[in-house]
This record gives sequence, structure tokens and C-alpha cells, in this order.
Amino acid sequence: MESVEVLTTERLALRKMNKGDTANLLEIFADPVAMQYYPSTKDEHETNAWIDWTLENYAKFGAGLWIVEDKQTGEFLGQCGLVLQKVDGSIEMEIGYLFKRSVWGNGYATEAALACKEYGFTELQLSKLISLIDVHNVPSINVAERVGMKREKSVVKWDKEIAVYAVYR
Repeated sequence: MESVEVLTTERLALRKMNKGDTANLLEIFADPVAMQYYPSTKDEHETNAWIDWTLENYAKFGAGLWIVEDKQTGEFLGQCGLVLQKVDGSIEMEIGYLFKRSVWGNGYATEAALACKEYGFTELQLSKLISLIDVHNVPSINVAERVGMKREKSVVKWDKEIAVYAVYR
């Protein structure tokens, strides 16, 4: 599978997702703790559909969720990127992030999200980025705040209360 690098940071390489990423993504998607704020875990079929959806996003919007790897070792860490979301009837660009549990607490989500913020503002010329976070997901709220986001409102999405965090260029 080709590996198309999109961004790098001090410790991380973010690359386009491909069909060979199913097993890596299942490390997160099959973990009920990692997925506790999502509607449900995902099986292999659902994970492949997720990859297909992501590849469509790249083609349509020039962005999507990217695979995050350790720059030195190539180890799969998680995914982070930019995804279109509908919020209160308008389309917004979200910084989304989800990492495997074994690497939580190392600052990878913050480092990757900062790189995606920079990419959104400089490469895509966006004026605003959001993150949609379950109101009980304190670690994700902390990441949003560390990248400069502020809570703007709450909405009901995915049948639950979701906090909308935002940052402006």
C-alpha cells in the first residue's frame, strides 16, 4: 500500500489512510474503552467502510482523518485529521482525533491536533475549526483546550449531548 505523508511534527508522521490500515484501526475500534464516547465499537466490515468513507473525503474535500504514526519507529498510534460535520444546519470542519489506548497520556493527540489546526488555517485557508466532543469526555476536552479551542455551545448529535469547541484563525 502506498504511504502518502501529509504532515509531520517533532514526533509524528500523519499520512493518508489506505486499505491496509484495517488491522491498525481495529486496535482502537474494537476496544470498548477507547470507543466509550462513540456510538459503538466497530468490526472489520465497519472499519473497512470507515476507510472507504475517509478515502471519499480525501477525494471530495482534500482532507480527512489521517493515520498517525511514530516518526522514528513507524508504530501506528491513532488517527487525527479534518472532517466535515453538520452542526445546527451548517457545515463545519472538525479536528477529530482518536488514539489507541496503549499510547494515551503521551501528548500525541495534542501534537497531531495542533498540526491539523495549522494545516486547516494555512493550507485550506479555513477561518474556523471545531471539535465535537461528548460532554463527559474530559481527556478530549483537555486536548481541544490545549490547541486553543473554547467551548461555544452544546448540541444534540448522535443521540446525546455534544460540546462544540471552536478556534478561529
